[in-house]
Amino acid sequence: MSKPSPIQQRLDWALEIARQAGDVTLEYFRQPTLEVERKGDDSPVTAADRAAERLLRDQIAERFPDDGVVGEEFGQSPGSSGYTWVLDPIDGTKSFIHEIPLYTTLIGVLSTPDGSVDEGNPELGVIRAPALDEVIYAARGTGTWHQRGDRSPTQARIGQTPTLGQALLLTSEVGSFRKRTSGEGLSAYLELDEKVRLARTWGDAYGYLMVATGRADVMIDPGMNLWDAAALQPIIEEAGGKFCDWQGKATVHSGEAVAANPALMAQVLQFIQGA
Repeated sequence: MSKPSPIQQRLDWALEIARQAGDVTLEYFRQPTLEVERKGDDSPVTAADRAAERLLRDQIAERFPDDGVVGEEFGQSPGSSGYTWVLDPIDGTKSFIHEIPLYTTLIGVLSTPDGSVDEGNPELGVIRAPALDEVIYAARGTGTWHQRGDRSPTQARIGQTPTLGQALLLTSEVGSFRKRTSGEGLSAYLELDEKVRLARTWGDAYGYLMVATGRADVMIDPGMNLWDAAALQPIIEEAGGKFCDWQGKATVHSGEAVAANPALMAQVLQFIQGA
């Protein structure tokens, strides 16, 4: 039997440690003693975020000691292998704090042959929703796979809704559009909201999971960090969809994102760029 590729080895480990980190978050979830702190940008953080990221970093260092790591809570640790892990231990901390089970643990791996994370290319991604016992994952060339509980994984495919008028649109937080282009982003979102069949804020990474499994049609974010985005692109693209910034560039480095099937993506980009 041939040895798994470097990417497959890392995907297998990412799935295992995403489960472990998710279990850590569940120890804190819906606990009345959970304390919430505010970071410099006023975003919330909890002991669960920090404990889960410490576990992820420790496990990566044990299995892949030469790999780099970038995480939301503890910054960047450079590596020499040409691979960098990108971690968001709890994506959707606000949901987590308010006891909503749609938060996720995100793990991505970038190929970084020159050591530059800013130019890194996403090779694999894992989105795990611990409170729902649901996971979706992909690596380049493997397809996207979705699993609930102990059921066997099934291949995930993006939906084929052809027009915005038939689409379910998701975002993370409508108010975040006010921060874009002196508030013009909010006007663009509200006009897009008027074009679709239904709009909801089942967002953060869970919204991208919904799109990748065909349960929603468009997910849009006006602002995101690398650790929010790195895991998402392989999952959406391997499911047959498009993941790009608001200019249509397929990247996790622009600080914004849209995910949809190819037909809808053309309509979304035309609309938001025009608005």
